[in-house]
Amino acid sequence: MTQFSFDDLGVKIGLEIHQQLATDRKLFCSCKPTESSKYTIELQRKLRAPKSELGEYDPAVLFEKSKSRTIIYYGNPQSSCLVEQDEEPPHEIDKHAKKITLIIAAALKSNIFAEIYPMRKTVVDGSNTSGFQRTMLVSHGGYYEVGTKKIYIQSVCLEEDAARILGDEGQVRKYSLDRLGIPLVEIATEPFEVDLGEIKGIALALGRILRSTKKVKRGIGTIRQDVNVSIRGGPVVEVKGVQQLDQLGKIVEYEVKRQYGLHQISEELRNRKLRKPEKIDVTDTVRSWNSDIISKAVKKGHIINMMTFAGMAGIFGREDMPGIRLGRDLAEVIRTFGLGGILHSDELPAYGIVQKDLDLLRERYSIDYNDAFLLLASPRQTASIITEQISSRIIDICNNRVPRDTRLATEGKTRFLRPRPGAARMYPETDIKPITVSKKELQDAIENIPKTWDESITEMQARFGINTQLAEQILDSRYIELFEKITGSVSVSPTFVASVLCSSITSLEREGLDSKMLKDDEIVKTFGFLEEQKIVKESIEIIFKDIMSARSCTVEEAMKNTSITTIGEQDLERIIAGIVEKNAEIIMKQKERAVRPLMGIVMRELRGKAPGQTVSRILLKKIKEMGHS
Repeated sequence: MTQFSFDDLGVKIGLEIHQQLATDRKLFCSCKPTESSKYTIELQRKLRAPKSELGEYDPAVLFEKSKSRTIIYYGNPQSSCLVEQDEEPPHEIDKHAKKITLIIAAALKSNIFAEIYPMRKTVVDGSNTSGFQRTMLVSHGGYYEVGTKKIYIQSVCLEEDAARILGDEGQVRKYSLDRLGIPLVEIATEPFEVDLGEIKGIALALGRILRSTKKVKRGIGTIRQDVNVSIRGGPVVEVKGVQQLDQLGKIVEYEVKRQYGLHQISEELRNRKLRKPEKIDVTDTVRSWNSDIISKAVKKGHIINMMTFAGMAGIFGREDMPGIRLGRDLAEVIRTFGLGGILHSDELPAYGIVQKDLDLLRERYSIDYNDAFLLLASPRQTASIITEQISSRIIDICNNRVPRDTRLATEGKTRFLRPRPGAARMYPETDIKPITVSKKELQDAIENIPKTWDESITEMQARFGINTQLAEQILDSRYIELFEKITGSVSVSPTFVASVLCSSITSLEREGLDSKMLKDDEIVKTFGFLEEQKIVKESIEIIFKDIMSARSCTVEEAMKNTSITTIGEQDLERIIAGIVEKNAEIIMKQKERAVRPLMGIVMRELRGKAPGQTVSRILLKKIKEMGHS
């Protein structure tokens, strides 16, 4: 394996943050930005690849169009209208979304334009019914600070969020219209050079600037991070959909290794003087092979194409960096067409294909043992498109070292999504007039720049009497507004409320439970019941677990299902006395130290029917009584 240093490769990184804004309507209509589960609207589309104003096709658009998908959209009147269906022109822009975006731009010291020009960004993967996304460049330049480092801003845009994908079924892709059109701010940084360990902090600091406005949405799916990665002499590769900030460093590390590995493969392709591959239909030759992969493809009516590469034996399995191979790279491209992948000569014999089969194949088609070949099964109607994609991909790697990809983040790695778009993707929006920014709007934005993160932490500590760690957790969480509502309406310790919201619910999520099932009103009601002494602290997690497991919808249902009721001290003493008597042997050995193991037994027996503090007091008393008897 080739050794390298990140410093030697000239690695540069750029961030793109996409954040939904907390508005009560969509960007260009009055529909509510709420997620749907039931749909009364269904429509079907086939999207075309339009030319730009200069008569050019964008490469990303052509790639998506080559898949020839049918798109089905689902919606309901509560969250979508004719605007989302592209049956009606956009309405006036949401002024609240505009105002929030100006505040964010001002907070980043970005230069706000006096006039904003809506543009259309061509997208034909189906995520927009119209085949384009509306976007507006609001400002350029600016910076924010992370410790002693300045991270410079490239642009701040206001745009529509895309439709929510529901899944694929063969050549049919399904979307929900509920998310389409939600106001979204996109912030792109200039490229910067940092250590891997610093990337998370830089992204976190930018997210905190957005959250400090208290005008952005919180929760899963409301913020998305993309990261752009390049090495010296190579193009920028965009990695989309980094869900967890902890994954950023791993994603960048993998992407640098991938790009460097392809760079080495590119050198080898040039050294061997790559020639355009030949394509041969070998379906009749291979249909008798005892290979499940081949047999299943033939039964589906697929054809088996072979692509031959003169003098390239070993190139597809070559691995200059761990896990980075040309064969794997090509398989990623093929899978975007809904196919399983490819078979190549460097990994055969395998998959039921024996050496005798390969020898006969080489003999019949005059393939030298110094040559390489690929076997690809695909539907007849897309076979030429797919083989052309493979051919152009290999030539691209040979000529440019690293293809200009848009890739998807997957568990610390990346996989091919589509080629990166170019300038032909954008053109002016004809249905919306230019949007002016008045001096008053600009001044209002400057006056409403939020407090810094450190100032917000200090304010939280002073206001609620919580420690620094809890203040950071609650400000970073999606529960800040709910926390303020609960602490302002019930007499419950803010420290306890923050702990439940940031720790207990998160712990239940780690068990695989769905926090979306737990509505804010039910959380507020739970703390109200606690204040009224209808429940005890220990029962809250039991109630939340029942609701998040979808066994109950309300606190009352959960209390009934889990048999949560408070019991008097007399009954409590009787229950504890029985448990102490059954565990007399433990008490004789451990004396008062027996409180700890017996506490767990008692709390499991009571299941949230009594406060832990009261249980501990009575338990210790009963143990002492037994010791004196």
